[in-house]
Amino acid sequence: MKALYDSDADLNKLTGKTVAIIGYGSQGRAHARNLHDSGIDVVVGLRPGSSSWSTVIADGLAVASIDEAAEKAQVVMILAPDEEQPALFAESIAPHLKEGDYLAFAHGFAIHFGTITAPKGVNVFMVAPKGPGWLVRREYEEGRGVPSLIAIYQDPSGDTRDIALAYASANGGGRAGILETNFKEEAETDLFGEQAVLCGGASALVQAGFETLVEAGYAPEMAYFECLHELKLIVDLMYEKGIEGMRGAISNTAKYGDYTRGSRVITAETKATMRQILKEIQSGQFAQEWVAEHAAGKPRFQAFRKQHAAHPIEAVGEKLRSLMPWMRKPATAKSA
Repeated sequence: MKALYDSDADLNKLTGKTVAIIGYGSQGRAHARNLHDSGIDVVVGLRPGSSSWSTVIADGLAVASIDEAAEKAQVVMILAPDEEQPALFAESIAPHLKEGDYLAFAHGFAIHFGTITAPKGVNVFMVAPKGPGWLVRREYEEGRGVPSLIAIYQDPSGDTRDIALAYASANGGGRAGILETNFKEEAETDLFGEQAVLCGGASALVQAGFETLVEAGYAPEMAYFECLHELKLIVDLMYEKGIEGMRGAISNTAKYGDYTRGSRVITAETKATMRQILKEIQSGQFAQEWVAEHAAGKPRFQAFRKQHAAHPIEAVGEKLRSLMPWMRKPATAKSA
């Protein structure tokens, strides 16, 4: 993949256009503020009575109902949760889309798995920053950026790539690098990474390690430090130097244990399970399951949240983190 930067983008492509940011969560707030600070005309679309309405006003941005924002804008970026997008699109966005408008997403889920079908005369693109919203905003404010992906799904106007590049650049992505992909590749790899490695795999591995030490009679606090707290050190090293670079920064004892024991934890059977998870994503099985779960009111989702919140590692972690004041962040950090 070739990285593109601010010099490859032309923000003038968005001149005279209004961008509607639908949703004001972590990503929505970051996108709206970054684009506004880059000189783009932005309006935030929210449901009437949304608790974020006053926050948008305090941030100095224009806010309107989703219908009004979609009607006013030529570029509509949907940043609501995946499961809420289909109803929101059908009720408040689709009726206002005109031929030649641009419909944008930060994730390929809705388009690739068919929960949203865009009109043929509407351009469709994706700009996906590879980081949470608070980081997208912080890096922008500090003169840096978060690497971003762009993808084009429909291009009846012939300039959708230019618009996507301009949007990504205005959001700070052009400072760090913009890579081109497609909706299928982004959606499937993103879900796989979340499920098998970054969230599902890592969480299960940490909990299993914690349980193994505690069941063997070790103090829960020691288990927490060794299996969760120090994970940040390793991940930071991987992020900065790669896996072998991380190994170069740890002791020879740790390296030897890594080389000789890691493959006994992540076995051929584990990899076979990963392949099965990928197949479920590729076939649309996971997407259908998640859509059905949302339609049913998320009973399993809520049960899982309750179950995992009650895991002993949570209470131990809360206690230990309270002893480390340097870890406490300002209350605004979560929503920045």
